[in-house]
Amino acid sequence: MRSQVLSVRVRLGLLALLAVGVAAAAQAPVNPPAPAGTAAAPAAQAPPAAQALPPGTPIYNVEIIVFRALSALGPPEDWNLETGAPATLPADNDTPAAPGSAAAQTGRFVRALAATEFQLNDIEAKLKSSGGYAPVAHVGWSQTASLWGNHTGIPLQRLGIDAPELMGAVSLERGQFLHLGMQLSFTPSSSPGGLGAAPGATFLINDNHRVRFYERNYFDHPAFGVIALVTPMQGTRPAGR
Repeated sequence: MRSQVLSVRVRLGLLALLAVGVAAAAQAPVNPPAPAGTAAAPAAQAPPAAQALPPGTPIYNVEIIVFRALSALGPPEDWNLETGAPATLPADNDTPAAPGSAAAQTGRFVRALAATEFQLNDIEAKLKSSGGYAPVAHVGWSQTASLWGNHTGIPLQRLGIDAPELMGAVSLERGQFLHLGMQLSFTPSSSPGGLGAAPGATFLINDNHRVRFYERNYFDHPAFGVIALVTPMQGTRPAGR
């Protein structure tokens, strides 16, 4: 079990590194080359799952950066306490579901976002230049939300992440509030220096956050983490406003 102290240190380190003013956050997205670990996704027509959605179904844009720590942010821990099977991959969910069925209550992938639609490019640039973190993948997509309590995610490979050391899924649920969940396992070829983890150790993030539109969300761990942004597909505006 990772310590609360380490989690706070990771979060404070990220906030210090990634803190940017509203003006910087509102810069127009640029069109960078596809990041490592990210499958190139051409802007194509919406898949059949999107075409079969009932009229008025809310669609959300989700953008995430998965990154790894290059050095430990605290004292070594007993990583044998963080054991378990890698994140379970749910079945793909592009098949149209009958109205009122259980599948109809599950969030559905709509389309991949083009790099020109990304709003976290400034964050990725800061991670690359920090010396303490390295991006593993940067992707974005549109989807509908599952009903709260469903907990069914979309596999990382379906989202365009092609990183063999990273497995799992991302879920988006809607009840009274909107929640974004990460069920991830990360098995780097080498663990961050000073972390005290054995070679081949697998690190886990299994967390669910209430999210607000246009606010950056942090899923942290001493070995790796995720920065996420959720916006409505219609009427999107830059993060931080």
